[in-house]
Amino acid sequence: MSSEEQSGNKIHPKSGNRMSTTTNAYNDNIDLDGGEPEYGVAGACLLYCSIILTVILFPFGACLCVIKIVAEYERAVVFRLGRLQAGGAKGPGLFCIVPCTDEYKQVDLRTVSFDVPPQEILSRDSVTIAVDAVVYYRVQDATMSIANVEDADGSTRLLAQTTLRNVLGTKTLQDVLTDRDQISGRMQATLDEATDPWGIKVERVEIKDVRLPVQLQRAMAAEAEAAREARAKVIAAEGEMNASRKLKEAADVMSESPCALQLRYLQTLQSISAEKNSTIIFPLPIDLLSGLMKK
Repeated sequence: MSSEEQSGNKIHPKSGNRMSTTTNAYNDNIDLDGGEPEYGVAGACLLYCSIILTVILFPFGACLCVIKIVAEYERAVVFRLGRLQAGGAKGPGLFCIVPCTDEYKQVDLRTVSFDVPPQEILSRDSVTIAVDAVVYYRVQDATMSIANVEDADGSTRLLAQTTLRNVLGTKTLQDVLTDRDQISGRMQATLDEATDPWGIKVERVEIKDVRLPVQLQRAMAAEAEAAREARAKVIAAEGEMNASRKLKEAADVMSESPCALQLRYLQTLQSISAEKNSTIIFPLPIDLLSGLMKK
């Protein structure tokens, strides 16, 4: 027996005296250790009669009623006359039960996933959103999942819905849209702590989708469009400012050489003729006009 099995866990710590009643911190009325229960005279007679009947019907009765098989990923929790059998869950492989007095329940230890239905949630900034998630969990203690809760799977599903609403109710819309990993981690820790007495281990929680109202989507789209237009105008203004600076520098360079303007004029005529235009505009020098106006 390992040290963990000897010391037990925080839900049902194991006592050194086998005859003493094991404490179940989650429910004091349930003895998870089993021990050596007292069946009484009637229970003992029924148990002995069942054993004698099994011996008489051997081997046919043994094959049909006594020998059971559980797979590698399953465990069997055995109850004898309604009391939990000592030794914990049985399996994997073969195990035996006594007909008429024993009953068992199989528990699947594989990871189970389920979708949390979309929840209408009012965020901290008074925005109504619909959020759904997916939860992955597995049974880590078959005995606790049977003895401490009536329906471990259904209880986990309902708890996941309420946890999703409680966690997202303390977040703003911006937090929900940007901090999904943090929200998922907080939900996983909360669910894992709450389902630990049920023998459930919550492995992962993921936020799937966040649906916003149509009016809010339109308002956010208009806001984003206005922000983009504002940035576009700023960029265009900066471009005009840079272009004007470059034009001023080019004018200063051309003013230093009279031939530079003539070369630029010829270059412009060449670019116009390359497009096969029938109309060519000849600019008239301003100096010539000023001379005519003086006369």
